[in-house]
Amino acid sequence: MSRGSALHPRGAPQRPPPPRVPRLRLLRDSRRRRPPAAAVLRLRAVRRRCPARVPPGGKIENLVRSVYSEVDENEVNLDAAFNVHAGIAHTRWATHGVPAPRNSHPQSSGAGDEFLVVHNGIITNYEVLKETLIRHGFTFESDTDTEVIPKLAKFVFDKAHDEEGDVTFIEVVNEVMRQLEGAYALIFKSPHYPNELIACKRGSTLILGVNELSGQKIGKSFHDVKALTANGKPKELFFSSDLCAIVEHTKNYLAIEDNEIVHIKDGSVSILKFDHDKEKPASVKRALSVLEMEVEQIKKGSYDHFMQKEIHEQPHSLTTTMRGRLKDGGVLLGGLKEHLKTIRRSRRVVFIGCGTSYNAALAARTFVEELTGIPVTMEVASDLLDRQGPIYREDTAVFVSQSGETADTLLALDYALENGALCVGITNTVGSTLSRRTHCGIHINAGCEIGVASTKAYTSQIVVMAMLALAIGSDQISTQPRREAIISGLSSLPGNASEVLKLDSEMKELASSLIDSESLLVFGRGYNYATALEGALKVKEVALMHSEGMFAGEMKHGPLALVDENLPIIVIATRDACFSKQQSVIQQLLSRKGRLIIMCSKGDASAVSPGGSCRVIEVPQVADCLQPVINIIPLQLLAYHLTVLRGFDVDQPRNLAKSVTTQ
Repeated sequence: MSRGSALHPRGAPQRPPPPRVPRLRLLRDSRRRRPPAAAVLRLRAVRRRCPARVPPGGKIENLVRSVYSEVDENEVNLDAAFNVHAGIAHTRWATHGVPAPRNSHPQSSGAGDEFLVVHNGIITNYEVLKETLIRHGFTFESDTDTEVIPKLAKFVFDKAHDEEGDVTFIEVVNEVMRQLEGAYALIFKSPHYPNELIACKRGSTLILGVNELSGQKIGKSFHDVKALTANGKPKELFFSSDLCAIVEHTKNYLAIEDNEIVHIKDGSVSILKFDHDKEKPASVKRALSVLEMEVEQIKKGSYDHFMQKEIHEQPHSLTTTMRGRLKDGGVLLGGLKEHLKTIRRSRRVVFIGCGTSYNAALAARTFVEELTGIPVTMEVASDLLDRQGPIYREDTAVFVSQSGETADTLLALDYALENGALCVGITNTVGSTLSRRTHCGIHINAGCEIGVASTKAYTSQIVVMAMLALAIGSDQISTQPRREAIISGLSSLPGNASEVLKLDSEMKELASSLIDSESLLVFGRGYNYATALEGALKVKEVALMHSEGMFAGEMKHGPLALVDENLPIIVIATRDACFSKQQSVIQQLLSRKGRLIIMCSKGDASAVSPGGSCRVIEVPQVADCLQPVINIIPLQLLAYHLTVLRGFDVDQPRNLAKSVTTQ
């Protein structure tokens, strides 16, 4: 890197920027910073390896200070201009080894840094490769799986150089890819090939951003070096693991496909396709896409944290999710139009997801069955793969993922495609792997979500699945009144979300009363069993408090033993078919001196808390199948305030990443 700007967060101390020069940079998604990472910045002017050691706090601001310290120590001129410059950097998220300088990226081939690699993903056969390389005299310094890659590159280079003389960078990387197993996105750099970078991927996300400094050319196809640089104008080229990381630099991007190799040499680009059965990769022709996102979406604005901002954005995100899709008393989903007849003939619908996306699908299961008459089964993606559960040609498999890059979900997608099922994708990310590889799908259009804990994407996912159910069941006369009531409820949902956000100060007060609690139970049933799971997950994720979402019907089968006057218990008892059963649950918990917090519909406080013996959260009443959208918002606010009061990082909870791209 000719300067340290790629790692500058907003608000960090910065030097006056030097004149802009054409450059190539690797940008890592700034949200993936957990756990605190040590990182290495490559500076072209520094011949030896210069680790930028991050203090235990692990913040990007500390990384910037460390980089400038290394720059001053090595007398690097950050104002130096280059006609062409290539650099790589990485904010590391641990998969192997503790966060420490020896485990930071780039990883090196050894003395002299002949090959340097940054890596997103997991190499599953790294132990076998490591043993082989050790037998050939290599020594390893880190605990990472990544270190085998640059050392393998050096082994390939040395062997080819001894046998054949000259060997190209492409040939080295091609042979390395042939030996690797697992999921990865890789960037290679080597002093043997100055002003060159090679990127490749299999399984993990990799984005190439292209910015023409003197005016953008959008949507232009390119095939080789000449096509991208034909007009002779200077370019900035960015590699990233996420689109949100490049939006402030360019809106022109290319989503790299599996087994593609991107070769950047002297500021120009070529794209090749790796094939195990062929000795040399073949050239491919790709077109740039345009990112539909604004820089403002990745800024906090007037909010203290991204999670807080995204919770309060939900009236708007729900509106954009439904915009143009509710028409003339019906639902129009263009992405499914050609496949609705096939879905209606399915023997079953299988919802597949992980974490929050699984919970959203669970919230939708009941009304999808009700409106379509098709049996619905639920699958956690990793469990489906472990069991090799049955997926049939007559099934419709619906994959739900905020990022569209969740590793387990994508592997489950491969499995479903192999078994011949119709695959539908529901994702927030246009151009994601999920959206490209499914037969059809729906974008939830919730807007960029930065905070690791998903909030607005969850509620938009439920709304999208409600519209999916309405579209599939639109040919059934018997359910028409029910469909009309749900469509009416959808139209008023943003307004009700605004209303429930007024509980913010009340949730902050409740959080202050729970700050010293060690555990929290959340009971729900029916439509709101998923709400209980998701609310407990949010508290777990960000407040780092043990919390469990439980099916209220199972209360007597074990959980009742936990109840005493100290354990806080949230019971979701809004008006639906399960309301009377939840009233019974409340009475049983009160008789055991339970410390209850009850969520109920407006006006029902006396019905759920006789004599005012419990703390009550009153929320607007909507159509029962849409109530989870409203009910989760107070629990999101509670989790947020608990986290702030307990002094933890809201947007980047420890050990977690926004997009889980490894198994």
